Amino acid sequence: MKEASQAAGISRRVIGSAIAGTLAAPQLQAAQAVTFGLTPVFLDSDIVLVRQIEAYLAGRLGRAVSVVKRRTYREVTSLLVAAQLDAAWICGYPFVQHREALEVLAVPAYRGAPLYQSYLIVRRDREATGLADLRGDIHAFSDPDSNSGFLVTRAALDSLGAAPTTFFARSFFTYGHRNVIRAVASGLANSGSVDGYVWDVMADIEAPLVTATRVVKRSAPMGFPPIAAARAGDPGLRRDIRQALLAMPQDPTGRAILSTLRLDGFAEADPSLFASIEAMWLRTRDAG
Repeated sequence: MKEASQAAGISRRVIGSAIAGTLAAPQLQAAQAVTFGLTPVFLDSDIVLVRQIEAYLAGRLGRAVSVVKRRTYREVTSLLVAAQLDAAWICGYPFVQHREALEVLAVPAYRGAPLYQSYLIVRRDREATGLADLRGDIHAFSDPDSNSGFLVTRAALDSLGAAPTTFFARSFFTYGHRNVIRAVASGLANSGSVDGYVWDVMADIEAPLVTATRVVKRSAPMGFPPIAAARAGDPGLRRDIRQALLAMPQDPTGRAILSTLRLDGFAEADPSLFASIEAMWLRTRDAG
C-alpha cells in the first residue's frame, strides 16, 4: 500500500504540471478532441491515472484528448469499430472478432514481453489443483468478451466436452477483473477466471484482498490486450497515437503512467501475436 501511495503521489505531481502545460496550449480546441477508450480494467476508477493519460496524449498530439469509459468491453468495442473512438485499449478477444475493421497500434510490454496469462483462482484455504476440481462451483467471470476472464476457461471446458452452463452450478459476470478477485475473496464465488496481469499487480497494490485468493491454474502466455484503432479512421492520427505510445518511456508523464500500470512500455506488434486467442474463439464459436 505504501508503494501505491507513493506512486499516486508521483502521479499527482507529474500530472499537475502536465495538465497546466496542456491547458495553456492555444491550439488545443475541444472540437478537435481525440477520443481514447478504456474498458473496465483494474485501475479504471483511478481518476489521477485517467487524467495522466489525457494529459500525456494531449501533449504529444497537440490536441485535446478525452478518455471514454464504458461498463462493458462490448460497448467500447462497438464504438471503436464504428470509428466513434479514435483509439481504445481493448482485449485480444474482441480484436480477433473484428480484426478486419481494426488495426493494432501498440501492445504493452509486461515483464519484458507483450504477453500475459489467464488465471483460475479460488480462496486461499481451498483444496483445489485445477479446473476439474471446480465442477459444481459458483464461478465468477469478468466479461463475456474478455479473453482471460471468460474465453480461456470456456475453451478449456470445451476440451473436456463441457460448457460453463453445465460444468458450474452457476456462473456470473462481474464486469471487472478486480471484481472477480473481490467475489472470490469474499466467498460470493467459489472460483473465478481473471487476467493474470491484473491479479499480479493487485497483489502488489492491494495485497490484503489478493492474498485471500490463490492461483490454481495459469494459461499459456498470450498476446497482451492491445491498443487498437478503426481502419476507417484517420491514418495520420493512428500513426501519431502509435508514436506517442512508443515514446512513453522517454517522457516524465509517460513514465509515471507506466509505473502506475507496472508496464515496461509499448511496442509494435504483428496481429499474429493473437493467433492462439483467435484459435480458441473459432473453436468455441463452432462448438456453439
